[in-house]
Amino acid sequence: MPKLRVGIIGAGGISHSHAPHWVALGADVSVYALAGAEELAERYGLTVTATLDQLLQTSDVIDICTPTVTHRECALAAIGAGKSVLCEKPLGRTLVDAKAISAAALAANVQVYPAHVVRFFPEYATMHAAVEEGVIGKPAVLRFSRGGAGATSDWFFNDAESGGLILDQMIHDIDQARWIAGEVVQVYAVQNPPTVNGRIPRNVIAHVTLTHVSGAISHIQGIWGPPGMDFCTSFEVAGDAGTLRYDSSAADTLVENLSSGETAASYLPPASVDESPYLIEIREFANAFQGGPAPRVSLEDGIIAIALAEAAQESIATRSSIEFDTAAVLATTGPVP
Repeated sequence: MPKLRVGIIGAGGISHSHAPHWVALGADVSVYALAGAEELAERYGLTVTATLDQLLQTSDVIDICTPTVTHRECALAAIGAGKSVLCEKPLGRTLVDAKAISAAALAANVQVYPAHVVRFFPEYATMHAAVEEGVIGKPAVLRFSRGGAGATSDWFFNDAESGGLILDQMIHDIDQARWIAGEVVQVYAVQNPPTVNGRIPRNVIAHVTLTHVSGAISHIQGIWGPPGMDFCTSFEVAGDAGTLRYDSSAADTLVENLSSGETAASYLPPASVDESPYLIEIREFANAFQGGPAPRVSLEDGIIAIALAEAAQESIATRSSIEFDTAAVLATTGPVP
C-alpha cells in the first residue's frame, strides 16, 4: 500500500498531538501554517509547504489543526481539492458550518471525520463496550465532568471564534453521553458566570442536562479554572444492574457496584497506558482513509455534537429546555449556504 501523504494545516497546540502520531504510522507529513510551521516540522521531521495550495496538491489527506472558526474554510478547500479530511473537534463553529462541510463531502465523495478523541481514551472506550455488553443493564443516569486550567490563547474566550466552554470542551462529554445512552430529545443548560458581549469568562463553569429517547438522563459538567488547576475528568454510568465509575484524580480509578458477584475482572483499564489515545485515533482514521473499516466516530456524530452544543447555548440564553430532534438536524433540503 502506498505511503499516506498527510498535510497538516496549523501548528498550534493540538498539532503536537497529531503530527508525531502520523509520523509514527509511517505517513509522509507536510505542514502549512501562518506561524510555527518551521518549529513543528523541525521537532517531528515534517516538510514545510509555503502555501495552502501546495499542501493540497501534495497530500492525500488533510488534517485540520486550526482554530475552530477556520474549520469550515479549511475543510471546504481540502474537499474542493478532492482530499479526505480529519478535522479537530468541533467540526465547525456552527451547525451551518458543519452541514456545509457535510454537503461538500457528499458531493465530492470524500471522507471527512471529526477528531473526537475521547472516544479513543481506553477508560471511555472500555466503559462504552461494557455498557454495550449489558454489564450495567439499561443505562439510567450518566454523569460526566471535565475541567482544569482555562486555555491560554485569547481566541478561546471569544464566543464568535470558539463557541466557549460548551462547544470547545464539553462537546467531548456531550458526544460521550449520546454514544453511550443514545439519541437526545431535550437539552437544558446553565452557565456561571454568564457570557457578556461575546466574551466568555476566564473562570467559568457550565452544566448541561440531556434527556435521551430511552429515558436516560445525562448530567455533564465543564470547568475552565484558574491557572495551575489540575486537569481532571470523571464519569459515572448507572443502570438497572449496576454502575461504572472513573475519576482521573483518584488513586483507585475504578469503583464497581454490580448486581452479580460473578464478575471479577475490571471493566476499565489502568489509568496509565502505553499507547496514546491520539495514536489510536489517528491509526483508526488512517485505516479508513486507506480503504479499511469506518472509524468509531462519523461525520454525522460531529454534526450532532455541534447541534447539541448549540441547543445547550440556546437553553442558557432562553433559560428554558430545548426540544431536540436528531433526524431534523441531519435532514437536508438542498445545498447548505
